[in-house]
Amino acid sequence: MDVRKSLLFIPDISGFTHFVQTTEVEHSEHVIAELLEVLISANTQSLHLAEVEGDALFFFKEGQIPSQEKLLAQIETMYTAFYSHLKMMETNRICPCRACATAANLELKIVLHCGELQFMTVQGNRKPFGETVIQAHRLLKNNIHSDNYVLISTLLANEIGLQSSYQSKLFRFRESTEMYDGREVPFLFAEMEVKKLKLFGFEPPETLVTNRLPDFVIELEMSIDGYELFEMITNYRHRHLWVEGVEEFVFNENEVNRAGTEHVCVINGKHFNFTTVIKEVPLHQLVYGELTKDPPPVDKLYQFYIIEPINENLSKLRVEQYWITKTLFQKMLMATIGKKQFKKGLTSSIHKLQKLFIK
Repeated sequence: MDVRKSLLFIPDISGFTHFVQTTEVEHSEHVIAELLEVLISANTQSLHLAEVEGDALFFFKEGQIPSQEKLLAQIETMYTAFYSHLKMMETNRICPCRACATAANLELKIVLHCGELQFMTVQGNRKPFGETVIQAHRLLKNNIHSDNYVLISTLLANEIGLQSSYQSKLFRFRESTEMYDGREVPFLFAEMEVKKLKLFGFEPPETLVTNRLPDFVIELEMSIDGYELFEMITNYRHRHLWVEGVEEFVFNENEVNRAGTEHVCVINGKHFNFTTVIKEVPLHQLVYGELTKDPPPVDKLYQFYIIEPINENLSKLRVEQYWITKTLFQKMLMATIGKKQFKKGLTSSIHKLQKLFIK
């Protein structure tokens, strides 16, 4: 009986364990989750996702193996998507924590294997298991002195006609073997050079550049470490604790806040859309900014929280508002009523924020 072989395809984010052990856990989890979503979206060969395995994805294609051309294209697509997203995360980063600061050091390895699959059903989910699955996962533990490579078992290479002599601008394969349970398992591998990938472009973050003074400023000291204060302000999960008058915050709970991140404030049933923006500040300061075009009296409202850590128990907070008006009516409205309302709401919010840290 002719049993058709199946494809196993495992992208694994390298450096994940070290990343989690040495950085802030919540942000590192968000970073990895984002990258896994990117890899899933880059699945162009209709691979079936069997399981998310922490820092890795376990894909398979039952009874079918795509051609050499399609598999190499799929590998390139995933690497391109992965490193494009890392570049965007680094360029648009506002968070100073070690998780966000070191995310750009993460790498990707992809292991491909093939063979006959057996299946089990667990809580309604049909999952492959058996010797082929075990071999594929064992190939992740190998003698390659890199964490940025693609590995194709010789068994799969023979199926798709891939020779060790194959070379392209991106792929330069070499042969190697590994011993598992006393059995020699040969494979081909190629280290990936990120500079040879055609990374996706993305919109640069909006930066406020102005020489004029803010329209409104609040300055005060907070009895808290500056980095903890920054996390309290930028993590939308905490916004309900201190922002005045907001009924609901709508945001992506699986994304680290960075330039370009969007969220919605619901106030009196009205939705106000905000985007995270940046502003140049001295290196010893932390800054978070947001822009909205929704408040009726103005065309644009910029709000920046500038934090200067003093010591582990004290920091200075400066909140600046800039608004842009185009019509004479808007200017008059802001001069009479609008400024007073904005000032009242922001002042109340900042005092509530300050009270959170009074012991």
